[in-house]
Amino acid sequence: MGALIEVVLPVFLVIGAGYVAVLRGLFSDAGVDGLMKFTQKFAIPCLLFSAMSQLDLAAVFEWRLLLSFYAGALSCFALGLLGARHLFGRPWTDSVAIGFCALFSNSVLLGLPIAERAYGAASLASNFAIIAIHSPVCYLTGITAMEIARSSGKSLFATVGSILKAMASNALIIGIALGIAVNLSGVTLPTALTDAVALMVRAALPAALFGLGGILVRYRPEGDLRTIGFVMLLSLIVHPAIAYGMGAGLGLSQEALRAAVVTGAMAPGVNAYVFADMYGSARRVAASAVLGGTAATVVTAWAWLAVLG
Repeated sequence: MGALIEVVLPVFLVIGAGYVAVLRGLFSDAGVDGLMKFTQKFAIPCLLFSAMSQLDLAAVFEWRLLLSFYAGALSCFALGLLGARHLFGRPWTDSVAIGFCALFSNSVLLGLPIAERAYGAASLASNFAIIAIHSPVCYLTGITAMEIARSSGKSLFATVGSILKAMASNALIIGIALGIAVNLSGVTLPTALTDAVALMVRAALPAALFGLGGILVRYRPEGDLRTIGFVMLLSLIVHPAIAYGMGAGLGLSQEALRAAVVTGAMAPGVNAYVFADMYGSARRVAASAVLGGTAATVVTAWAWLAVLG
C-alpha cells in the first residue's frame, strides 16, 4: 500500500499545489491560462512528438491493446449519452456533451505521470500508442454526434470539413503526426534540435499538472449531483473494467494491459469541459465531473494499480 501511495500521491500533490496557489492568489488566473497554453500547445506536443518519433510503431500499435481501451471508451460514451437522455431527461445536445465526458479520459496529464511513476518511463510505449489516436477518435466521435444532435442544417460536406479543420488545428495531433512522419521516414534529426525538444519534454508534465490544479479552481461543483456521479462511475470504474476484462480475455501482455487499464481509469480531462463549453451544453456537469473525478482518482487509481499488481 505504501508503494502505491508513493506512486499516486506526488502527482496529486503537484495538482494540489497549483490549486492552492491560485485559490490563495499566489498565482494568477491569467498565469494559469498562460501555463496551460504553454503545456497544451508546445511542451506536451513536444513530448508526444519525441515519443512517437522513437516508438517501434509495428510493435506498439497492437489491435488487441487499442480494441481493449477504445471498446471501453466508446461503450462509456454510449452509456453516458443514453443515460443522460433516458435516466436524467437531458436534451440530446446535453446528452452528447455528458457522453463525451465519459469518453475523454485524462490520458496525458494524469495517465502518463501515474503510469510513469508506477512502472517507469520505459513502460510507456503502449500508453503513447493509445494517446496517438485518442484525440482524433474522441473528437471525431463527439463532434459527429453533436452535429447530428443539433440538426444544424449543414450539409454532410460542411460537417466533415469542420471536423477535419478542428482536428488539423489541434497541437497535440500535430505533434503526434510529425513524430510519426519522422519515425516512418527514418530521418536523423540534428542533435541541437533533439536536445531542445528534450528540454521542453522535461517541463511538460510537472507544468501541466500544476496548471491543471489552477484550472480546477474555476470548476466548483454545484447541482446535477446524480448526473455528475454517473459520469464519474463510467469514467473511473466502468471504462477500466471493460479494458481489463477485454485485455485479459484477449491475452494482452502485462505492459499493454497496464497501459489500457491505467489510461482508462483516469478522470475526465479538461477537454471534456472545453467540448461542452464550445457547444454551450452541460457545462456545469462537465466542469464538476472534471473536478470531482480528478479528486476521486486519488483513490480509484490506487485501487486499479493494486488490481494490476
